[in-house]
This record gives sequence, structure tokens and C-alpha cells, in this order.
Amino acid sequence: MILFITLMMTSHCFLNGASAENMGLERIKKCSTKCSQGLGCKTKPDQLFPPPCQNPAADLNASPVFHNVSLSTVMSCEGRQKCSLHLRIKTVLQLTESIHGMTICTETAGMFTHCRILSFQKASRESMSGQQVEVEDDCTDIAPNQQVQIILKTFPDYCDITWTGTYDAPKCNNEDLRRHVSQCITGRLSYDVNPEKKELSVNVTDMLENHDYHLRLCHKHFICAGTGANALIKKEELVKRATLPYSRPLPCLCIEGWSAMIDAHRVRVCPFKDRLEELWLGINFDPLEEVLSWEPACPVAAAVALCQKREDGICEDLPLSSQNVSREKVTFTKVDPHPQLCMKFTAGSQSWIRCPFVDGRFQALEVAVKIQQGHREVKMLSQINATFSVGLCVKSATSPMCQTTETHYLRLEKHKSVGLNLTGELCKGNACLRIKRVDVKYAATDMHCFDKCDQSFLMLPATKQGTWALTWVIVPIGICLSAIITVALVLHVMLTVYQRRKERGNGGYCTSEKQTDSALICVVPTIQTHPAHLGGVISAHSPQHGHTEKANLLSH
Repeated sequence: MILFITLMMTSHCFLNGASAENMGLERIKKCSTKCSQGLGCKTKPDQLFPPPCQNPAADLNASPVFHNVSLSTVMSCEGRQKCSLHLRIKTVLQLTESIHGMTICTETAGMFTHCRILSFQKASRESMSGQQVEVEDDCTDIAPNQQVQIILKTFPDYCDITWTGTYDAPKCNNEDLRRHVSQCITGRLSYDVNPEKKELSVNVTDMLENHDYHLRLCHKHFICAGTGANALIKKEELVKRATLPYSRPLPCLCIEGWSAMIDAHRVRVCPFKDRLEELWLGINFDPLEEVLSWEPACPVAAAVALCQKREDGICEDLPLSSQNVSREKVTFTKVDPHPQLCMKFTAGSQSWIRCPFVDGRFQALEVAVKIQQGHREVKMLSQINATFSVGLCVKSATSPMCQTTETHYLRLEKHKSVGLNLTGELCKGNACLRIKRVDVKYAATDMHCFDKCDQSFLMLPATKQGTWALTWVIVPIGICLSAIITVALVLHVMLTVYQRRKERGNGGYCTSEKQTDSALICVVPTIQTHPAHLGGVISAHSPQHGHTEKANLLSH
């Protein structure tokens, strides 16, 4: 019984053409097969139905057969743009009497296995038996960016004495291939931008000879989806130029070009790839549902958050409002459309702020302040039915933050004004009001701080700190009624005296004359309100629906 050793050599080292990506490939005039000096060899096609492998002979059990296998790409050309690629296989073979040659098999995805036999002449192989010989073959055609599996076998085919490897052919981004291999010739694109007309003027050079050329604009997503702008440059045209209109300079808007041939490789350039600020447009707000939304026009890795913009330009994030986005739509529900409420977009190390409500079109609350009889009166008018928190805060010299001392909640009805006369508290010079809508998920906070009042006009003393009192409107009304009654009594007495004197002068007859009594009308004076815009909040005007209502605040 013959004892043999399995000499299968599987080399999944993925030899590839990466080293040739940025350099010129070796040129050959035509493919050939070469063997060591003194060893005659020639190639022939493999048998249509090759016999099964044989058990290795006794002289094959000692050592491996294939050594130092190397794979590379070479190029043969018939013209400037008519070059083809070939796989060069080099190996050192341990020659024995049982080996009459070798078989080279290549296999690519979706293709049948192709094999060729390199046979050694009998006289030369017998004379060189036991020596190591070199074999080189570069007659295997390959395509750019193709993965090829190579199998080397002995001839005759001895079982398990094989070498297997995988090779990746150079890609079309290799400069040599882009100039000389037709599958990789895409042409070179250059462009000029006319932002006023929103047009791109595209020039094409180094395009494939004797072929027309396609140009189009597309948005690069998973694939590059066409925008509808396209052009065809005829091969007969001397000037290879076309003009393509665009609507928005988006970072994913690209110019794509390719030769008019089947499976042509395409080239793509994106003129506005750095214009990320164009993505932050298209913010939508539904005032009925109170939903704020934004959808990216291009794929982008960004974080979107809501923030409140301060007077110094810094936008403070609202709690729990940040969302990560790449392609999908971003939605914020139950949003108060305050002019200071903004969206913050962060991509990489850059941030952009967009404030969709800065024009105040959807603002729910209007606030006005007036000074009357030494105290400030705050009036609130809501455009919708809403609930607000109203807090009194006090600034201190030791802390820049305004410390809230009391918070009250107020329900406002649509288009009904509510007046809050805050006796003395807002005249101390260090007091502010914080007003925020609380029946939504995301809302900005209004801050109204007031200057110190003229103390000579303070008619009512302040109660203990934090106590708010409503000013009674019945006091001036009572004074007015008392004055009217007093005047009426005096006039009545004077009229009675006058009539009695006249009766005596007429000898006891009473002459009836029409008397007209003057009426003194007492009107409660009203100070004209001059609204002031505080903190960017639109001041209230006198409501047109009914009388101004006074509301009692319930402490929380």
C-alpha cells in the first residue's frame, strides 16, 4: 500500500492589483507562455470532458509541487483607447517524472470555469526531472474590477495537489485604465456655475472616440436619481459642451456623464457638495396640529434639536428635543410657534440655526404693560385657547440668574384679554416675569424685566413679598357716584329755595317754568396705553371683543 501526503495548497491571500491602482501597467505586444530555459512547453485547450483525478504517484509524496505563485495585471493595446487587460501567472514548479505539464483554470462570477493545459516536451522534462522550473503565462483575459479565482493543477491531474488563489483586477479609478481601456473611459467633466440663471455649463474632454456622450443632473441617494435635466453631445460636435438648469444648489446635486454604449462606466462630479446650509430649508409647520417638521433633501448625518434664541445670539437647546437624522423626516409634535423658538442643525463640528417663527405670524400670546397710578398693569391676549405659567422672579447682585419666587397658571380663552395688575412687585427694579405656554411639549419662555417705578406715584403699599393683589375698580366708581349724589342734593335745595321766593314775589302764584338741571358726569380717567415691545414679544392692543377681563391667578 502506497502512503501519500495530501499536498493541497490553498492560498486565499487575495492577491490583487492595488499596487497598480496609481501607476502605469506593464505593456505587452501579445500574450505568451514561457518556461525555464531548456524546458519546452506549449499550451492547448483543456479536454471537453476531463478524466477524474488520479491518486498521486510515489514521487509526489515528498514535497509541495507549486512554489512562489505570483499574480499581476498586464495590458496589451491595439490603439490609444483600445487596450485590454491580462492576468499574468508566475510559479515555480517541482518537476518529476510523473508531471507532464500543468493546468491553469480561472473562474469569475457568473461565468464557466476556463482551463488551459501547459504541456512539457517529453525529452526536456525527462532531462530536467527533479529540478525546479519556472512557468509564466499571461494569456488569461480579465476585466476591470473583476475578481478571479485561479486554480493550478498538475497534468495529469493528481488528486489534492492543487494551488488556489483569488485575485482582484485593477479598478477603473486607475489613471492608466481611465485613459486607455474602453470600459473605463468616462470622459472628464469641468463646469461653470451661473447662480443668477441657475445653470451649469459643462465641458467634456477625453471622451471615448466615435461615441456620443450623455450628460444629466441627478440627486445622489442610494442611486443617482435624475432631476430631468439632461443633454446628448454628438460625437461629430467639435465643442463638447452643454448647459443644464438646476433648481437648488444642493450638496447631493451631481453632474453625471457616460459614453453612449452598453454598461458604460460613469463619471460624477458634485458642484455644491460643501453647501450643507442648503439642506436646512423646507421647514414646515401645521398650526392646527401644532406639528413642526423637516425632511432632508439629501442624505445627511446630522442632529436636529429645538432651541430658544437669546438676545446675544446663542440658542439654548430645549430639553429632550434632539433627534438624529440621515434620510428620514424629522417631526416635533405640540410645538408653540414662538418667534424665539428655532431649529438647530448640527453636522460634524458645524451648527446652523433656523428660526421659522421669527416673523410672528403664528404667535399665540401678546403681552402689553402700562403704568397707571404708580403700578404696572400686565395685559395678556391669546390668539387661541391656551394655558400659560406666569412666574415672578427676582434678580440679585450675587447671581446673574433670575430666581423664581412664585409661579401661577392661567387659562386664556381665544381673543379675550386678561389684565393682571401686579401691585408694587414689578416696580422694585429687579423683578421680572417669566411667561411660558404649558399645554404643549415644546415652548419658549418669555422674560419681561422692568425698570424701577417712580415711588412718588405708588398709591398702594406692597404687601409681604410675593403677594399679588388685584386693584379694585369699584373704588373710583364709588367716588364718582358719591359726587353725583352730592351735587344732585345741592341742586335740589337750591331749586326749592328759588321757587318759594318766586311764589312770594308773584303774590302767592306759582309760575311753572321749564328748568334744565345740569348733570355732572364723572368719568373714570383712563391713561392711554403705549405698548412697548419687550423681549421680542408683540405688545397687546385694546381688545375688540367685549370689556377687558380681570383674572385671579391661582398659586401652584
